[in-house]
Amino acid sequence: MKLWRSPLAWTFLASVVLLLGVGGWLLADPATSRSDALKTGGLAGGAIVALYALWLNDRRRRVEERRQDIERQRHELEAQRAEQDRERVADERFAKAVELLGHTADQVRVGALHALAGLARSRPDYTQTVLDVLCSYLRRPFEHARYSDPLKDGSPEEERELTVRLTAQRLITELLPGRDDPGPAYDLDLTGAVLEYLDLSGRLVGGLLLRHASLRSTTNFSGCRFTGRVYLTAAGTGDGRLVGYFRCRGAVFESHAWFSGTEFAETAEFTDTTFAGRTTFKDAKFAGDAVFSGVAASDSLDLRRTSFEGQTDLRFASLPESVSLYNTLVRAEKDVRLPEAWRLEELRDGAARIVAEAG
Repeated sequence: MKLWRSPLAWTFLASVVLLLGVGGWLLADPATSRSDALKTGGLAGGAIVALYALWLNDRRRRVEERRQDIERQRHELEAQRAEQDRERVADERFAKAVELLGHTADQVRVGALHALAGLARSRPDYTQTVLDVLCSYLRRPFEHARYSDPLKDGSPEEERELTVRLTAQRLITELLPGRDDPGPAYDLDLTGAVLEYLDLSGRLVGGLLLRHASLRSTTNFSGCRFTGRVYLTAAGTGDGRLVGYFRCRGAVFESHAWFSGTEFAETAEFTDTTFAGRTTFKDAKFAGDAVFSGVAASDSLDLRRTSFEGQTDLRFASLPESVSLYNTLVRAEKDVRLPEAWRLEELRDGAARIVAEAG
């Protein structure tokens, strides 16, 4: 850089000019001493130097701010690049695990299920997608010899596939948040699935589709909170390794709860459950005992053509204004407990119909 273009040179020159100019002008005044003239000229020249120093500091500050901004942008780009790399790796893991679900070896399928669950734990944004894949696996057709004959043992292939399916069910439960968790509620689509020992107790679930599902052994929804619509339309419980109980104690259904046409092969217990939305058991069949004591229903309750074959306790804690009881049947010889506003009307062949007292 040429000397005459340097700000420092111009500042020095301006300072000297002011020193000489101001000092010479004051020296021309007889009332001003030489020392005062030199001091004042020095202050004038020093002011120029001070102004230059301030400008220089401001320039350094702006340069430092630009440097920090560039550094911040570089870090952001690196973070974005790292995030894209993680997403790419996660996508590859997901695709590989899904591919391995079709492997012939059961241990490979179990490993693929665990890989998917691990991906959901490390990348929460994958959780709903992983749950969809696990549910999709459980919707695959499955038959076990024991389902048609409880005394018959399944083939080794059937037992291995059952182990894989039980693993998928357990991982689904583990991936669901707890009932009181503030996090998102995930949906489950198990339409037509064959399930054994399905246990969602104490979990938070969004929507649940179990239409035409086959629920083997004990099914447990106790303590669950369902924030979305629940459909068990035409589902059925049945024997597996144990009797097909249906347990739903202290659960909360915040939206629709559809049990129309559901067949309960053994005891079905809904003690202290809350139905906040529209609820229907229309055409449902309870082959075993049915317990609804302490149940609170607040929207509407449809019990049309519901059949209760065992001991029946319908002492609801609260009932909505809209309750449908058309051809709701129980067995007269069984112990049947009803709300005060309901009574039994005996029919033929030991059957009785529940009717509401005229208000």
